[in-house]
Amino acid sequence: MNENTMPQAEALPPATSLLAERWRVLKKNRMAYLSFWFLLFLFVLAIAGKALTEWFVVFNPQTVRLSETFLPPLSVFQSEVIPLEDAPVFGIYLLGTDELGRDVFARMLEGTFVSLMVGFVAVGISFTVGIVMGGLAGFYGRVRLGFLTVDSLIMRLVDIMLCFPTFFLILTVVALLPPSIYNIMIVIGLTSWMGTARFVRAEFLALRDQDFVTAARAQAIPEWRIIFIHMVPNAIAPVLVSATIGVATAILTESSLSFLGFGVQPPDATWGNILSDGKSFIFDAPWLTFIPGFTILIVVLAFNLCGEGLREAFNPKLKEGR
Repeated sequence: MNENTMPQAEALPPATSLLAERWRVLKKNRMAYLSFWFLLFLFVLAIAGKALTEWFVVFNPQTVRLSETFLPPLSVFQSEVIPLEDAPVFGIYLLGTDELGRDVFARMLEGTFVSLMVGFVAVGISFTVGIVMGGLAGFYGRVRLGFLTVDSLIMRLVDIMLCFPTFFLILTVVALLPPSIYNIMIVIGLTSWMGTARFVRAEFLALRDQDFVTAARAQAIPEWRIIFIHMVPNAIAPVLVSATIGVATAILTESSLSFLGFGVQPPDATWGNILSDGKSFIFDAPWLTFIPGFTILIVVLAFNLCGEGLREAFNPKLKEGR
């Protein structure tokens, strides 16, 4: 018996963790895998941009050089009027200059951190609100509040929020509030939690009658511990995938608001207001429009591709159906 079972045991593949298995599935999707590393590089670039434009000013995005306006990318610094301390790094304007002679590369570097921060913080807010609302609807859904259950009350609120065109709702609220990067993040976050709430509710409805939840209740574990320690970790995977795509949506929304003049205000630079500044000079200096425009396109596409790859990696049924 031992002689027959030993070759079979040796033939079995080595055991792999769940995370390793999901990483292996993600690597098979080449576009998603490349997008993941591109976004990781972008995150590092955003931190470096924050440091090099604000903490240790190497690239100054606010320096005005009126004698060197509308220079194309890779132009060499040749002005005899501008002091050398205001010259660009290495004496080259990597992405040219704008209508005030400001270094477009420095402004794009600053805008990378601002745009990504708006995206991640806004998604963090919507993520938190969605988990709380969806968790309450899924766990306490059968509890009655008068003639309505908790589930019906929260889901009707979700339906009402979904009835409003999200962008125009954000635009209206932002127009009524003082222009601030914090207001932008809060408004985007508080108007985009409905999808997360539906995801979490669906997962909680499937989990609340599972054996491990019943065992936790039998041990008199507090309900808040059951929700956040036992159920949320098991329901978080599809929400994380949705959050990845949500960052792209938040960046696109912020860029649209900044382009219309309702978003992040100068002197802070974001991809949206850089694009807005360049739209008046699209024929004289097309790089002022194309550089931020293509940056937004590539970054949003990378988030979407990475999100789709994560969706496939975290959903075995979807993987088997292909």
